[in-house]
Amino acid sequence: MKLIVAIIQPYRLEEVKKALYAEEVHLITVSEVLGHGRQKGVTEYYRGVRETGNLLRKVRVEIAVNENFVEPTIKAIMKGAQTGKVGDGKIFIMDLKECVRIRTGERGPEAIG
Repeated sequence: MKLIVAIIQPYRLEEVKKALYAEEVHLITVSEVLGHGRQKGVTEYYRGVRETGNLLRKVRVEIAVNENFVEPTIKAIMKGAQTGKVGDGKIFIMDLKECVRIRTGERGPEAIG
């Protein structure tokens, strides 16, 4: 079992969801977050003065999957989120030690779905 966490641009969320649904991945958690990568925020001009913002709005998508869904999930996120520009985001894949479905008490891969 793996926990896949993706940090993406907010305007790409709908495309990521469509790509995930096409791969039969339906169980996702989405959060609005703030952060920046190498671009270190945004540079804007306000009344002729250059201002650099610290944090950018991003979306964090978390998906717990069984082993056979890891690669399709990664490919779907990349398909939906990739624009080829700086700031497209990152995908993190972590081992998921345990999962418990609260309603039934099921554990492990069966609890994920």
